[in-house]
Amino acid sequence: MKVKLSVVIITFNEERDIERCLKSVETVADEIVVVDSYSTDRTEEICKIYKARFIQHSFAGHIEQKNWAIGQASHPHILSLDSDEALDETLRQSILNAKENWQGAGYTMNRMTNYCGKWIRHCGWYPDQKLRLWESNKGRWTGINPHDRFELQTDTEIRHLQGNILHYSYYSISEHIQQTNYFTDLSAEAYLKKGKKGYLVKIIFNPVVSFIKSYFLKMGLLDGYYGFVISMLAGQSTFLKYVKLRQLQQNRLKTED
Repeated sequence: MKVKLSVVIITFNEERDIERCLKSVETVADEIVVVDSYSTDRTEEICKIYKARFIQHSFAGHIEQKNWAIGQASHPHILSLDSDEALDETLRQSILNAKENWQGAGYTMNRMTNYCGKWIRHCGWYPDQKLRLWESNKGRWTGINPHDRFELQTDTEIRHLQGNILHYSYYSISEHIQQTNYFTDLSAEAYLKKGKKGYLVKIIFNPVVSFIKSYFLKMGLLDGYYGFVISMLAGQSTFLKYVKLRQLQQNRLKTED
């Protein structure tokens, strides 16, 4: 069956990337919905140039914001993108074909990341398969903030589309380090709520395992210098997540005494 498609994007101060994202979905979207966390830059202005329906909503977490956002769409068939993502030409055509002959409950697609100007094809970063096109009444966003994922109901058919989501992640290593610090704050808090523990053995060994997995097992060494940087920061991210979790646990114990 032929379907109409809502493209849903959440934003906060995304003037650097949002236009590229909006341009890439113009030919596939019957509606563009942007849910914004009160940006102070030109995000709203740019979105309105592309006739997006711009809605402002306080940010309560990546998962919570995305679930709220899909509820604002006019059509149940939804393509969800982040503002720093765009569709390549092959994926655009694949989505147009899916709209003409919708099958199953959702579609996965590969995501390829651009890191400091280099496309990364290893480190576990590619093909980085994502479920981003689906019927919203058959699933919801879940996961542990900030690492969200969309889960469809069990026993639903999922197909795969050709082409790539192009992910323009970090323009500098400094940006990556800054984002790692922010994300590990969120991860530690989410782990604390779930009752996970920041054991010393995890602080010592898990970062080493993360580096080995990224650089050797996932062949990050084939991505050259940036493959090494990414793998090192993967280890650092694991380290920070568990030391921050341990600190939160210690702070909780002090307040309970």
